[in-house]
Amino acid sequence: MESASSPLQFFHDSWFLFLIIFVIMLLVLFILYFIKVRVQCTCEICQTYIGAHWTVQFPNLCDWYAHLLKNSPTRTIHIHVLNNTITANPQNVEYMLKTKFENFPKGKPFSAILGDFLGRGIFNVDGDLWKFQRKMASLELGRVSIRAYAFDVVNQEIDRRLIPLMESVHEVDLQDVFRRFSFDSICRFSFGVDPKCLELSLPLSKYAVCFDLASKLSAQRAMTVSPLVWKIKRLLNIGSEKELRQAIKTIDILAQELIKERRKFGFSNQKDLLSRFMSSATDSTYLRDIVISFLLAGRDTVASALTSFFFLVACHPEVEAAILKEAERVIGPNNGRLTSYEQLRELHYLHASIYESMRLYPPIQFDSKFCLEDDILPDGSFVKKGTRVTYHPYAMGRLEEIWGSDCLEFKPERWLRDGVFFSENPFKYPVFQAGIRVCLGKEMALVELKSVAISLLRRFHFELVEQTQHNNISTPKFSPGLTATFRDGLRVSVQARLVSS
Repeated sequence: MESASSPLQFFHDSWFLFLIIFVIMLLVLFILYFIKVRVQCTCEICQTYIGAHWTVQFPNLCDWYAHLLKNSPTRTIHIHVLNNTITANPQNVEYMLKTKFENFPKGKPFSAILGDFLGRGIFNVDGDLWKFQRKMASLELGRVSIRAYAFDVVNQEIDRRLIPLMESVHEVDLQDVFRRFSFDSICRFSFGVDPKCLELSLPLSKYAVCFDLASKLSAQRAMTVSPLVWKIKRLLNIGSEKELRQAIKTIDILAQELIKERRKFGFSNQKDLLSRFMSSATDSTYLRDIVISFLLAGRDTVASALTSFFFLVACHPEVEAAILKEAERVIGPNNGRLTSYEQLRELHYLHASIYESMRLYPPIQFDSKFCLEDDILPDGSFVKKGTRVTYHPYAMGRLEEIWGSDCLEFKPERWLRDGVFFSENPFKYPVFQAGIRVCLGKEMALVELKSVAISLLRRFHFELVEQTQHNNISTPKFSPGLTATFRDGLRVSVQARLVSS
């Protein structure tokens, strides 16, 4: 029997090996083909992108894009090798997000890129499924009770963990602290569980680590020469796709455990968001996608916004002084504690400072849609069906015609009218998106941002340990990912303030 089976086994193994080699050869041929196609475009922009020559002059890809858009007469460019039209023109943004919303969906290419990670969650779908999820989310997030619950969760986390942690250190990476803080807060608020990431004596949760990795690798898919590259790697389960699959598997375990626990102990009387959704939805896959969407929205964006805010405030002591002066007037002496959502609403200069910080360093530096049918943007740019169309908040924050000749300055006063916060046209400032798909969690994100900012600034003074200089302007370098992340973190020295008796 052995002698009879050996030739068959040999044939089977050889055929399998041949199949693997054949697929790998196809992958190589596809890569070579698309590299050839890319090289055939000889325009200056494409050649600069292909050779990464922009790194000679600019610290980040987003800064190069901002430079190109600033120098474009229409504030719109096209990267041929990526089939990507990029715009910083507010009229185009309004056209995409409101006027012709139906012709610029997320699109199947985008859904495919993030599908393994985000599934069919609200950030990765269009049409009826998106409308249904948005309606449910809007009903829950719009309740006064959920805002009060969010305020309580955030301030408990601040009082019990964040402030004691700052009191125990002389130097710390604020970005790491804020990522831990926001992961704890969103897990408590959304799922009613406490991962205790902010306790530095404990290792960072494996779920948080895997979430970071999945976010990074999913974003890298969009930067490949062709989707065929990552799709074949996924088929063969090799390289970055193997890492991504393993990370998502761990994340799925977390989501399944959260759902299972809620079902076991009941959810009808719970305040967290997952319990509220489970009252009207039972499908485990759908609930899993909701869990991941909440984590992405409530963790990474808040941590990013806090990091850039403290970076800018550390560089501008006059802004710090103005924030503290306002807080003393609204809240009381610096040993006074933030006690209500209403107090936060009276901190107009703080609100303006956070908006100004996100103008210069938006947590989501760009957002892409796909053109469903041939179209013409308001600036006259023709967009062919299937083209990726990207609006660029990071670049928009650096345009003089939108923000004036001082657009590169950190100047909270630009948001104030007689001391009261004044909101700008959302299509000039699409940090929270705008139009039909505007961010539903905007108000709760601002509650968390302002609560953390004022609580820390009233108790501590932060100074940058290192500061990167670029053209005499402090410019952080960013890591690739779905949200803006400082590549080297944000190391600061921590000095406790004297508290008035």
